[in-house]
Amino acid sequence: MCGIVGAVAQRDVAEILINGLHRLEYRGY
Repeated sequence: MCGIVGAVAQRDVAEILINGLHRLEYRGY
């Protein structure tokens, strides 16, 4: 269970970070 939750959490965090970077880029321009 912990392994599955950790894998899902890592994927979600990665997507959130990527989306956040894209938002910052759009705000900059």
